[in-house]
Amino acid sequence: MNILVTGANGQLGTSIRKASRDPRNNYIFTDVAELDITDARAVREAVDFYDIDLIINCAAYTNVDKAEDDADFARVLNADAPRNLAEALAPRGGMLIHISTDYVFGGNSGNTPRAEDEPANPTGVYGSTKLLGEQYIAWSGVKAIIIRTAWLYSEYGNNFLKTMLRLTAERPELNVVFDQAGTPTYAGDLAEAIVRIIDSGMTDGYEGIYHYSDEGVCSWYDFTRHIAEYAGQAGCDIRPCHSDEFPSKVVRPSYSVLDKTKFKRTFASTIPYWTDSLRKCIDNLAR
Repeated sequence: MNILVTGANGQLGTSIRKASRDPRNNYIFTDVAELDITDARAVREAVDFYDIDLIINCAAYTNVDKAEDDADFARVLNADAPRNLAEALAPRGGMLIHISTDYVFGGNSGNTPRAEDEPANPTGVYGSTKLLGEQYIAWSGVKAIIIRTAWLYSEYGNNFLKTMLRLTAERPELNVVFDQAGTPTYAGDLAEAIVRIIDSGMTDGYEGIYHYSDEGVCSWYDFTRHIAEYAGQAGCDIRPCHSDEFPSKVVRPSYSVLDKTKFKRTFASTIPYWTDSLRKCIDNLAR
């Protein structure tokens, strides 16, 4: 099977590159330098040239705050680009695996894990454009698996883990919000899950929206405490604070834990606990 991976230089794309080991599948890894997925014609030509059977779309505009001032481009990358991929694949009967986000629930309250059929209620440009991307995919008629994830981190690129590793090493004290709860998700775990779905042939007939994050729940404060502990950085006094101490143009989800029951039952999958994966990632960085 010929598989096109977009956003291949990002956290998840790089992790999929490491996880893709089955010689039966031919992976073509692209980023904007190789393929501009905002160009519908270029997408169609690439899909035809490589005879693509499946696309994993890891590309997205993910800077939540900056998106508020760059709404047009956020929409192009988060909504129009997935539509281009879907419309190029649909006539071929191809499959699209698209990565979405917990931010589609940005305005919802409560403290129960979010299920796939819960009404979306994004509060900012990032969540709204990602939701629109999901809708464009559905309207295209392409066969698609949409995976919503949250709090993604890895050894690669810029992310919360690497920022906190730097700050807790540089500063004597650090304030981190404790009133937003979710689940840190190691990109390596999500990449392995996606590759297992493909390698097992569980794509056609399994279309729909699924939630995937690592198991468990914590606040950004708890996440940071564990990062410092596992990295052996005890010199920083990490203190809990409220979200309103860090003014933002975006109302972030106060509780964005994702219910993964559907994913686990459908794909007979077990999901690692977040602290186990965090320790693994920090050990990898140390090496």
